[in-house]
Amino acid sequence: MLKRLGLVLLPMSLLIFGANARADFTLEELSAGDHRSDANIARNEFRNPVETLEFFGLRPDSTVIEIHPAGGWYTEIIAPYVRDQGRFYAAHFSPNSTSANQRRNLNAFEGKMASNRELYGHVTTRHLLPPHEIAIAPAESADLAMTFRNVHNWIMAGLEHEFFAAFYAALKPGGVLGVVEHRALPDAGMEVMETSGYVTEAYVKEVAAAAGFEFAGSSEINANPKDPTVHPRGVWTLPPSYRLGDTDREKYAAIGESDRMTLKFVKPAN
Repeated sequence: MLKRLGLVLLPMSLLIFGANARADFTLEELSAGDHRSDANIARNEFRNPVETLEFFGLRPDSTVIEIHPAGGWYTEIIAPYVRDQGRFYAAHFSPNSTSANQRRNLNAFEGKMASNRELYGHVTTRHLLPPHEIAIAPAESADLAMTFRNVHNWIMAGLEHEFFAAFYAALKPGGVLGVVEHRALPDAGMEVMETSGYVTEAYVKEVAAAAGFEFAGSSEINANPKDPTVHPRGVWTLPPSYRLGDTDREKYAAIGESDRMTLKFVKPAN
């Protein structure tokens, strides 16, 4: 079976993980490998994982934290990439969460990782539920922490500052925090950010700065200029959620997934 990466077809044999598995898989190979579902590969178009991970500075020898990885869409790429030379921490939901969905999500993720150790290596799952569970890696041990479309959830819970403080504590001096988030219009207020799933770049920078981070750069890798960002059911109006069902489905399909900011922050070295 072959799967497509742009114009390159990758044979299944490239992604067989076993005792003699290669240790030099590229991000391109992993993003379109046979270990990923067709549905997950199809979302590469909107999530641009290779370019995003390269922008954040992911290396094969990185000690990396993926924050709230949910079902592991990004984990499928990152964990095999750092399997042999680096270390991977999944700062996932907590079994103590009051959300049954979060607990199910955690169990499914842990089952997925355990089902294929040869592929994912040793994934260390930590539980992140401020203010009580915040130790997502040993203090000042990680080179890189990344979060993908999660900041709006923390704003809705009123815990965004606690989350960013946890990231700061886990990163080495000089370590990088990478943030991808649905991007609100610049003049959007807190009411918009607390209900729509969209967040302003200025507010993400404000929260990061309050935790001690320095802004290090941005990229338009995940921008979507077709997204006006104002929708009846917030960001969940768009694919893949389609909260309006069949109502105006073609219109929202034509927009595609949300406009997203891609921001990089650094923990000061001294």
